[in-house]
Amino acid sequence: MPSDPREDLVPWYNRLNVVNLTFLVFLLAVGFSLPALEGSGRDLNYWENLTRFGAKFFPPDLSILERTLASLWETFQIAACSTFFAITLSLLISLGAAQNLAPKWLVVITRMLLNMIRTIPSLLWALLAVVIVGSNSLAGVIALTFYSIGYLGKFYSEAFEAADVRVRSALRDIGASRMQAFQYGLWPNVKPLIWSHSLWMLEYNVRSASIIGYVGAGGIGLHLKLYADSPNSWDKFSTVLLCILFVVTFLDFLGERIRKRIKQRLTGKNA
Repeated sequence: MPSDPREDLVPWYNRLNVVNLTFLVFLLAVGFSLPALEGSGRDLNYWENLTRFGAKFFPPDLSILERTLASLWETFQIAACSTFFAITLSLLISLGAAQNLAPKWLVVITRMLLNMIRTIPSLLWALLAVVIVGSNSLAGVIALTFYSIGYLGKFYSEAFEAADVRVRSALRDIGASRMQAFQYGLWPNVKPLIWSHSLWMLEYNVRSASIIGYVGAGGIGLHLKLYADSPNSWDKFSTVLLCILFVVTFLDFLGERIRKRIKQRLTGKNA
């Protein structure tokens, strides 16, 4: 099809849309950020430093495997409990943050609350929890629960906003209760996204629970700090990292299989 000659006469700035403008702003931000790449100014052999440091990690010291697995199990318990509590609370909070489900004043308040929660890093949440309940795994659960709510509340609300609410509205028009309209008209559309975000959060919390032990919030992070601070213990450090890598990879594989099963089941029902 020949192009419309009038399109060539349109000024270039009239062809900018939200996507192109956002990308342009991003490129400008990258350009202004290039000075951050400046190094220390010293003449260092980066590759030699990297290889010399990396050689200290191998071979891993498997003599600590038993106690590492015990600490890793505690780490998983912290991640699982905090993710469960965060999912439960985030589902309720996200309903107040979704523009197509809640009044505007409630959306503004709820989103501001979620923004405040996300502002505080997980390590700071852990530090606050340790101050309140002491140095134990409970502090880790509290810290990661609050931290996860900030993200899951945002993800869930966006999932609700992206869903087609016409079925829910139709059910309400024929006399269905709010809960029935949500259960049969809205929830089936958002359930795959909810599961996907929840499984991602569990995987993320396993990694986060491995770090918050640095400030005494339980889990395997205490071992990481101990080996990092001890001279010539990088082989033990690598053993801990390999165990964390195995767990995270397993959760990623499991999450992918579960998401596929949910999608196949929903596709079969809609067929």
